[in-house]
Amino acid sequence: MRVATWNVNSVKQRLPRLLPWLDERRPDVVCLQETKLADDAFTALLAEPLTARGYEFAAHGESRWNGVAVLSRVGLADVVPGMPDGPGFPHQEARVVAATCGGLRVYSVYVPNGRTPDSAHYHYKLAWLAALRSRLAGEDGPLVVCGDVNIAPADADVYDPAAYAGHTHVTAPERAALGRLLDLPLRDVVRDRWPDERVFTYWDYRAGMFHQDLGMRIDLVLASPAAADRVVAAWVDRHARKGTGPSDHAPVVVDLDTAPDGAIGPVVPPPSRPRR
Repeated sequence: MRVATWNVNSVKQRLPRLLPWLDERRPDVVCLQETKLADDAFTALLAEPLTARGYEFAAHGESRWNGVAVLSRVGLADVVPGMPDGPGFPHQEARVVAATCGGLRVYSVYVPNGRTPDSAHYHYKLAWLAALRSRLAGEDGPLVVCGDVNIAPADADVYDPAAYAGHTHVTAPERAALGRLLDLPLRDVVRDRWPDERVFTYWDYRAGMFHQDLGMRIDLVLASPAAADRVVAAWVDRHARKGTGPSDHAPVVVDLDTAPDGAIGPVVPPPSRPRR
């Protein structure tokens, strides 16, 4: 089973990139963030091309901002949009949708940015992460949490830690909040697979940032042990960040073994190199 996550930074703008990418990479489950479309507009735009490719979908969006979705070719059940008990800014935002796909409980999340550490939005971000942790703690069984978490887990996940000092995405409270998610337990499967590699998922649109590899790793796939033990490959699809009209994020792709009849067991990852 191939699971992917991608902050597309407007699904309408990225449609000429998204559909060919689905055809090329053929993911079974896709988590999208920053769709920037209300649910009816998402359905009007994507129902036909996704159905033609064998995907069901669950979207939770709003016009202009935010928005998340789960696409699945392996079943879509128990869909829960939003986080009713979570905080808002000031109202609930479209930042999470959950569904069960092929025996996996899948969350597509778009964590608040935080803006600046002295802003109300930063405190909202921390409160939102705490609410997400409470919700995930109630899940049982194989679980993957995919999305743009707007946190670089460690200094190795930014091109220059000094350049980010005093900014959001790298502060100790944000990293501690992410650490509490990992304590559930969840595993950062890309870093598990590539512990010493320079791996980024986001590059600013400013000229030269991508080509010089001046980026951050803020798009994560976090998996419960029952799911993480099935990982046979995990990589960032940098090719999708190249060319005309890309998102400023690249997809993260994780391949799981096909455990028969729902059985879960560890596998030995094959030797390979990350795709760049």
